Amino acid sequence: MQRADLADFLRRRRLAISPGDAGLAEGPRRRTAGLRREEVAMLAGMSTDYVVRLEQGRSAQPSAQMLTALARALRLSDDERDHLFHLAGHRPPPSGGAEAHARAGLLRMLDLLGDTAAMVVSDLGETLAQNRMSTLLMGDQAALRGDRRYRIWRWFTEPAARFVHPAAEEDHHSRSMVADLRATAARRAGDADVEGLVRRLRAASPEFAELWDEHEVAVRRADRKVIVHRQVGPVQVDCETLMTPDQGQFLLVYTPTPGTDAAEKLALLAVVGLQQFA
Repeated sequence: MQRADLADFLRRRRLAISPGDAGLAEGPRRRTAGLRREEVAMLAGMSTDYVVRLEQGRSAQPSAQMLTALARALRLSDDERDHLFHLAGHRPPPSGGAEAHARAGLLRMLDLLGDTAAMVVSDLGETLAQNRMSTLLMGDQAALRGDRRYRIWRWFTEPAARFVHPAAEEDHHSRSMVADLRATAARRAGDADVEGLVRRLRAASPEFAELWDEHEVAVRRADRKVIVHRQVGPVQVDCETLMTPDQGQFLLVYTPTPGTDAAEKLALLAVVGLQQFA
């Protein structure tokens, strides 16, 4: 671990990113450029004291999870993230296959969307990042671990995961997810992560195994769906999918369907937040 260089790199990256780039309000009175340490701590989900100790070279070796959170908070590029891992004495996450964190460019787009629900997902359906509106609408999916981090795993192994959509849409979503995974499996032929997920799903869900054997293929595109929220009820949204050139990550943007009451319900969620409705 190169403490002095790690401290210098983190401090310089913090000062190089503006609050607006990180999705924060600029504020009327800022004496220095860049983010404050407490803002980095908030974005990374750690204490301000820990960020201070890192920048002063007084911390113990940060974990890979901590480094990933810092890379996300500071909107580091892939090269900068790898450099951060090297300075901390860790091997960087693999660049091939499903990446462990959302790309910096997609994170910036996520911030710019404001109160429009959006999330970044991997080609295996793992939620890598969500904005506030997406979390309010669909829950915190980025915090899940193990196979539960894959939406398709939750859909076929956890009955409660289907409550988020009307029963009439279940078959559509089942087929769509399996067909999308089929396309990913073909594109990433021989990938251990993909083959392992398919193998575990076949063993855990007869429904998945039956649909998988039908060999339907489709890449996720624009879609219209109903999300059943436990507090505001059904919300009909249009889902637009933007993908990276290598199809490794996707930005999913959910906008209220015109002619429905979705806009009013989403506006209510944005104001009330995570508070309980009366």
